[in-house]
Amino acid sequence: MSSGFIKLAFNMKSLSEIETTVKRATKAIGYSWGVAEETAKCVRLLESFGLPGIKHINKYFSERKENSFQNLNLILEKNQPSAKSYCPIILGVSFLDQSKSLESFKKIELNNVAYPSIFLAFVSRASEIIGKKIHLNLDKKEIILNLNLNIYSNIANYEFPTVANHLEISFLENIDNFSEEEWKNLYKLSEDTFVEESESLKQGGAGAGLTDND
Repeated sequence: MSSGFIKLAFNMKSLSEIETTVKRATKAIGYSWGVAEETAKCVRLLESFGLPGIKHINKYFSERKENSFQNLNLILEKNQPSAKSYCPIILGVSFLDQSKSLESFKKIELNNVAYPSIFLAFVSRASEIIGKKIHLNLDKKEIILNLNLNIYSNIANYEFPTVANHLEISFLENIDNFSEEEWKNLYKLSEDTFVEESESLKQGGAGAGLTDND
């Protein structure tokens, strides 16, 4: 059993290898080095979360050789539907670059986004930049991006779609997941560990104290 595990481990590609290869492939398909670097980080992220990064970037690059996709550089609250699917990479880079201003929107609506898993990774990174959780409704499937630390979704039991017909994005305000009363009760209990400062503790604190050896 142990030898089988070791064989499996050696057959896995490292995240560093994935990032480097995706970066080169993205440049080779026609994107700039800067965009290629951002895309590589996102595919690495997807693979680390167990989502279809390599699988979907492969499919997207294959389709891109034969079909054209729409670029969206300026993201608005309601974006015009496009006859062509939006490129998830350019859309993702735009979202990442504009994330600070986009968080002021109540909700962002997008239609016809190709390979939303790729775009999802850019949004996850934006969540870390702005310091807020981001909620996505992807064709009625719920996804929450938590500061680029983890992704919660009820999509896990389904094949991740290659096209998002309708995608809504909203920024969640940072609030405690507990009541003020619950916090006060816990804090009061924690006060039992406080030690009242005695005269001996004061004298034994930092500094030279009462004895000077100089």
